[in-house]
Amino acid sequence: MAKKLIALTVVVIIAVIIVLSYYILYYHSKSSTQDLGSSKSITKTLEITLQGAGATFVYPQIAEWIKLFSSSHGIQVNYQSVGSGAGLSMFFQNITDFACSDPPLSKDTWEKHRGNVLQVPWLAGAVVVVYNIPELPKNINLKLDGVALAKIYKGEIVYWSDPYIKSLNPDLMDRLPDKEIIPVYRTDSSGTTELFTTFLYKSSNGIWPKELVGKTVNWPITGRGIGGKGNEGVTQATIQTSYSIGYVEWSYAIANNLSIAMIKNAEGLFVQPSERSIMSALENVRLPPSPLDDFSNIIYEVIYASGSESYPIAAVTHIVLWRRYDGLKALALKEFLTWIANEGYEHIVPGYIAPPQSFRKLLIEAANTITS
Repeated sequence: MAKKLIALTVVVIIAVIIVLSYYILYYHSKSSTQDLGSSKSITKTLEITLQGAGATFVYPQIAEWIKLFSSSHGIQVNYQSVGSGAGLSMFFQNITDFACSDPPLSKDTWEKHRGNVLQVPWLAGAVVVVYNIPELPKNINLKLDGVALAKIYKGEIVYWSDPYIKSLNPDLMDRLPDKEIIPVYRTDSSGTTELFTTFLYKSSNGIWPKELVGKTVNWPITGRGIGGKGNEGVTQATIQTSYSIGYVEWSYAIANNLSIAMIKNAEGLFVQPSERSIMSALENVRLPPSPLDDFSNIIYEVIYASGSESYPIAAVTHIVLWRRYDGLKALALKEFLTWIANEGYEHIVPGYIAPPQSFRKLLIEAANTITS
């Protein structure tokens, strides 16, 4: 009799656990934006680790989010800053739970995983052109355009004293040194490189060819320039090399006090990165209605966007997720995404800006779409 009672008790306990688990999953998937934004953590007492990898572009911001989220929600999130290309490769091999990529998935990749993969542009920033010219004080901003940059990275403009660069900077004609320009570029598969080369292609009047657009590029100046891995590598190479020029995410330039060039936009005006100039570039972006949709055109809408105030190398970086996960992973990811949408955007690292409300709604929709 005692054995039967014990067995019955065990069955009842198991049944209760199963019912509670289904209730939690059902409740969490049906919650509204306001409910999902609650500071209470369903998973706080559970040991869960989420693994992510990808863009170095987003790393300073995601590191801040992870620190705040993990301390308040009891969910560990690890992120490897390995570059967009490597991060997507790890994600599609199921090594990680999510990936970050500056450009969205290509149309071919999206079609291959259509209906099973989610992507959301979840943070805005900018690719900035940094330089190390000892003769120029920090309070003077060099002016450059797509033509000058394309010719520099093709090896057609070799010296800082080149007449074309002087024509863009009439106030600096006597201060631009007769020194060789050292271009710095990314050696890894990089979303930042795709953003930068997309700008060169769109803005250089045919000087930068389409075959030199992508995450990895056969740089014409290889052998004369300096390669660096990640935004971190390009930043350090620029700091350490006099007369160098490079391209990095805005936050890296701010954190390392690098000189940032003003870039000519589509309206012919020289603009610096700022919250206003980046938001101006995002104002007319046509977002797909669902995180399950194809976002492959968004990069071309943001880069070199119209508008007198628009910064021409503004960018939105994307998070890429599966639609389905094991139960606890699904809960943890839902919680992470909704925390960012409702609280995380209050903690923005210098060099990034929170995206418009329409982007945040897509992040909430992605959280609601994830199932187990």
